[in-house]
Formats: sequence, structure tokens, C-alpha cells
Amino acid sequence: MAAYSKPYYRYLVLGILTTVYVSNFVDRQVINVLASYIIEDLQLSDGQFGMLSGLAFAFIYTVLGIPIARLADLSNRRNVIAISAAIWSVMTAACGFAQNFTQLFIARFGVGIGEAGGSPPAHSIVSDIFPAKQRATALSIYSLGVYGGILVGTVSGAYLVQYFDWRTAFIVVGLPGLFLSLLVRFAIKEPPRGLAEARRDVAPPGFFKVMSILASRRSFLHLSFACALHAFVTYGMGNFVPLFLGRVHGMPILDVGWYYGLIAGIGGLAGTFAGGWLSDYMSEKRNDQTWYLWIPFISTFAAIPFALISFLVMPDGYSAAYSYFIPVFFGGLYLAPCIAATHFLVGIRMRAMASAILLFVLNLIGLGLGPMMTGMVSDWLTPSYGVDGLRYAMSITVLVNVWCGAHYYWSTKTLKADIELASE
Repeated sequence: MAAYSKPYYRYLVLGILTTVYVSNFVDRQVINVLASYIIEDLQLSDGQFGMLSGLAFAFIYTVLGIPIARLADLSNRRNVIAISAAIWSVMTAACGFAQNFTQLFIARFGVGIGEAGGSPPAHSIVSDIFPAKQRATALSIYSLGVYGGILVGTVSGAYLVQYFDWRTAFIVVGLPGLFLSLLVRFAIKEPPRGLAEARRDVAPPGFFKVMSILASRRSFLHLSFACALHAFVTYGMGNFVPLFLGRVHGMPILDVGWYYGLIAGIGGLAGTFAGGWLSDYMSEKRNDQTWYLWIPFISTFAAIPFALISFLVMPDGYSAAYSYFIPVFFGGLYLAPCIAATHFLVGIRMRAMASAILLFVLNLIGLGLGPMMTGMVSDWLTPSYGVDGLRYAMSITVLVNVWCGAHYYWSTKTLKADIELASE
């Protein structure tokens, strides 16, 4: 396609998709900075809040992601993204009208329905318009939306809840996504499959075929479970950091928004880009594609001591927030390399489905169980330790990184052989 022969247009498309992903994560994550207000207003436990910030969203997000990815592999990916953005925006605004736990759970369920159609088709487009040696870097730029969304959602949510209320916050952050859905529809041209690699397009295989291919790649089995455990820690501790700063350290909500939002947002943005760039650079320099897994492996273990210092050692909320920059930086290094490695394992018409399967495992375990388990452990510890029960629960969650790192290591053992199989 002529439009994609111009580098500026490729980066324009990447920029639009990244902005949409920011909106995706604003709508997904704004609930975290509103936690104390929602818990107080609706009389919820930490475990219930963990379900709202995790399971309510993650279950339908992961399950519906598979058929939507199949649709994206078969049809126009741009249109799938545009429609999905409109749905998650409307349902985020609907959260502001919830009057009890059940209604908010249903609204969050609706957000998950919309967001299920966001990332897999976007991953597929990015992989088609950028050559393989730039793929992880391009995907890391797209993945900046995770932490860009945390930054924008946390700061804007803090101001909106301070000067209005938590209901208004949901409505205000939800509606801009409707504009973005129109931008996607009318500014992005659907690229040919395999454009950057000049590979022959073929009919897309079905879900069970893609599943059987990925299941036969031992590296993917370990990779996907490592990503899930990585996300378990990231969401399990990250979704409770705003509540931790307010409850344990008494930090005012606007300070929570600025300090946590900027530190987590900038740290995560830097880590996410560094993960993609480093894995591309090291892979090309060493001629060794296992660096797409060594980067996440190293960062997983590096995050542990710094996270424990943030939660257990720092004497006040401000020092805890500053020190949290390091674990959130390391925590962001994994996503782009893992997506790129997954795409190396499948054909060009399988990429959206492969992303959906990876995200299914990652989000069902990571987002679905991480916050809920952290909240339940906090509920269990609070009668004995008071407000410190939350800090101990978050610290226990961090230690899951040891298990996570083991699977990254095991995945390196067969990655090269599995990539060779995929290229045959």
C-alpha cells in the first residue's frame, strides 16, 4: 500500500494506536486512584475492590479477546479497534452511575467487553507495518500506552475526585474515547498482511489450529505463564499503590495522583520503551533471539528488592513513591519483548490470535487474580496488623517474581528451535 511506503505514515499510525491504548488504560486503571472513595461510598472490602479492579474486567476481557482476535485475523482490523474503543468509552462512563457493588461490577464487565478488541488487532497492524528487526521497538512504543494511561488516569482521576466525585471522574475520562474511535476509523488505512516482510498472505487458520501451533512451542508455554505471573505482580501491587499511599501513609489524594501518577507513569514509560529497544539491540548485536526473554528475566529479579524497600522500609508516602520508580521501571521491560517473541512463533495471519492467546493467559491470571488475591490477603491480615496488613499483602505478591523468572529462564531453552519451526 502506497501510504505505508512513507515512514511518517507508519509512525502516524503507530502514534494513533498508542494514543488509543492510553485511553484504553485510562479507562481500565482510573478506578485505582478512586479506590478509597468507592470503598467508603459503596461499603466494600479490599477483596471486593480487587475484584472490581481485576476480575470483573479481566474475565470477559480475556474470554472475548479470542473470538475478536479471530475476527481481526479475518477482517478489517482498523474497524475492530474503532468499534471497541467506542464500547469501552461508553461503559467507563456508565461506571459513574453505579449505585452498588453489583452494578459497578457489571459496568466494569462492559469495559472489558470493549477493551477485548483493542490490543490484538493493534499488535497485528504494528507487526505488519514495521520490519522484524524494529518490531519489538515499535511494539514497545505502542505498549507505552499502559503507563501513559496510568499517568493520565491517576492524575486526572485525583483532580476529578477531589473537586467533584468518583462518579464524575468515570464519566469525564470515558467520553474522549469516542473521538478516538472516529480518528481510528477515518485516519488509519488497513495495511496488507505481512507488508513489512513481503511475505505471501495466506488464509488465516482457525483458533484451534493456532492453539495447537502455540501449544507445540515449549518456549511459548513457559513464556505465556511467565507473562501471567509478571502481570500478577504488576497488577497485584500496582492496583493497590494509591490505596497504600493514602491508607498507610496518609498521603492526600492530589499528592497520590501527582506522585504516584508521575513516578509510575514515567518509570513505566521508560521501562517499556527500554525493554523493546534493548531486546532488539541485544538480539541483533549478539545474533541471539533469546535476548527477547533474557531482558524480562533480568528485570523480574531486579524489581524484587526495590519493591520491598518501597513497601516495607520507606518511612513516609513521598519516599515510598519515589523509590517505587525503580520497580515500576523494571516491571515495564517485559511486555514488548514477549509480544515480539510470540509473533516470531506464528505466521502473519496468526498474529492477532497469538496476541489474544498470550493476553488471555496474561490477563486472566495476572489482572484477574493478582488484585483479587492481594486484596483478600490484605483482608486476612488487617485484623492482626491494622493498616499495615495492606503493605504486607503487597510485599507477599512481589515475591511471586521468583516463580515468574524461572519460567522466563526455561523459555530461553527452546525459543530458537521454535522460531526455526515457525519459519519453515
